Amino acid sequence: MNPVVEAVTARIVERSRASRAAYLDLMARQRDAGTNRPNLSCGNLAHGFAASGEDKPVIKSGKAMNIDIVTAYNDMLSAHQPYGRYPEAIKIAARECGATAQVAGGVPAMCDGVTQGQAGMDLSLASRDVIALSTAIALSHAMFEGVAMLGICDKIVPGLLIGALRFGHLPAILIPSGPMPSGLGNKEKVRVRQLFAEGKAGAAELLEAESASYHGAGTCTFYGTANSNQMMMEVMGLHMPGAAFVNPGAKLRGELTRAAVHRLAAIGWHGGDYRPLSRCVDEKAIVNACVGLLATGGSTNHAIHLPAIARAAGILIDWEDFDALSAAVPLIARIYPNGSGDINDFHHAGGMSFVIGELLDAGLLHRDIMTVARSGLSGYADAPVLEGDAVMWKPAGASRDESMLRPAAKPFAPDGGMRLLEGNLGRCVIKTSAVDPARWVIEAPCAVFETQDDVLRAFKAGALDRDVIVVVRFQGPRANGMPELHKLTPALGVLQDKGFKVALVTDGRMSGASGKVPAAIHVTPEAATGGPLARLADGDVIRVDAVAGALTTTADLASRLDAPRPPEPVGTGRELFAFMRADASGAEEGASAMLASAGL
Repeated sequence: MNPVVEAVTARIVERSRASRAAYLDLMARQRDAGTNRPNLSCGNLAHGFAASGEDKPVIKSGKAMNIDIVTAYNDMLSAHQPYGRYPEAIKIAARECGATAQVAGGVPAMCDGVTQGQAGMDLSLASRDVIALSTAIALSHAMFEGVAMLGICDKIVPGLLIGALRFGHLPAILIPSGPMPSGLGNKEKVRVRQLFAEGKAGAAELLEAESASYHGAGTCTFYGTANSNQMMMEVMGLHMPGAAFVNPGAKLRGELTRAAVHRLAAIGWHGGDYRPLSRCVDEKAIVNACVGLLATGGSTNHAIHLPAIARAAGILIDWEDFDALSAAVPLIARIYPNGSGDINDFHHAGGMSFVIGELLDAGLLHRDIMTVARSGLSGYADAPVLEGDAVMWKPAGASRDESMLRPAAKPFAPDGGMRLLEGNLGRCVIKTSAVDPARWVIEAPCAVFETQDDVLRAFKAGALDRDVIVVVRFQGPRANGMPELHKLTPALGVLQDKGFKVALVTDGRMSGASGKVPAAIHVTPEAATGGPLARLADGDVIRVDAVAGALTTTADLASRLDAPRPPEPVGTGRELFAFMRADASGAEEGASAMLASAGL
């Protein structure tokens, strides 16, 4: 193993010793003391299979696995629309191997692409806790011996996994739906967006470009949070190998889903290959997820989601772990917004099987984790193919396009490009993998705002046509739910293209699509809890230094009072989530009221 990866893993194990032991003890007690079907009364059980049709005799007998389907299906979102027909296919596949399946619960699946820049975005991160709670409700019926999770996008996969981990005595598999086919090229999409930001293109032209980009069923094709989710599930061994990026509707997609159900039926506790989720998601699997994220230039949102997932399994990680791993893990993929090709190009170039094979050979991934597949993580270096009607796995071979996927021995960059910044403005993360190295250090007077709409008004008025660090504060988990500020990307990109030194500093999130403008994000402590951003004023000089790992100002903040906190957000249902904002943990701990209140 790479010595840095080994050392980071060891310190996570030591840091988590007590909490991990308590979690595993709880999982053992749940299996043995009642969170299972044999302990249901006759009345309980009869309610559970009353409407199960042809599956009723098998469920009634209690002699075969009953699979809980937790689904994020809706037909408004492209990524989740394919899930509409999955439950029936899963039930058929379960019957093939003597098992049964029931849809026990649905979880919300909101889209940051629809809510970006709107009031609804304030509910985005909170939806992860709602999804986790909804998953727990589905599993609370104790009717099940396995879990098939249908979800793919930003908060959905972390939420499903957090909820399922509290029932970690059960085996579980995540079943993706795949990315939509490629549409309008990313460079053209960005060009039209920036023209619109400058007033040089109209809404009709912009809508046409966006519609040509987001045009069918499946995940968005850029490498944002949704596709980073799928990458992480593969390196953690929670998918069938190679399942992440096969397009919806493909025969291989359907056969991988069928194979996942057959495999889930084989890893229950009545067989000889019991693989509970609690044992699959251990410290090594969490480190693998971090390594995969860094090696592929994945979403910054996972600097929040991974600590939350880990805590649900009794594992404690922090941004220093990310930073240390980033220094040791080479960047071997360039997928838009870090490169020109999209996720389909990445998949065709070799995709996850190539990435996992390279990282295993370089000693950067833990090979000895418990995966849902019989082969262990080594089998994830093989790519799925159809031979007749059967799925087979074969070695991935060399990269078929080294402009976007390279061997670990000759990477695009020697590090993973996600760094911890610290200083008198707090702690934060910055993603450098898509940023020109000439812009890794920006020092300039700041312009302070409390909403992204105020930033855009200043941009349109020409007030930001200068070297400037844009500060957007009161965007943290306790202020307004920590929305993404991706709406600012085109405007900041225009300023940078004009030759100005530009950066963003915020206690909010940026996006899984963080791109060419340096962005110091997730600043903690946040302004709403008295963090230093609350005492900044227009004109204060800030230094964002991704080389030295520093976020500092020359201003004397100690002599100032905090700026008044904006009123609590209301409308669009935001007032209903006030209790979540009030108790949310900090960004580095996962930004979760649910986990904080549970003492996790």
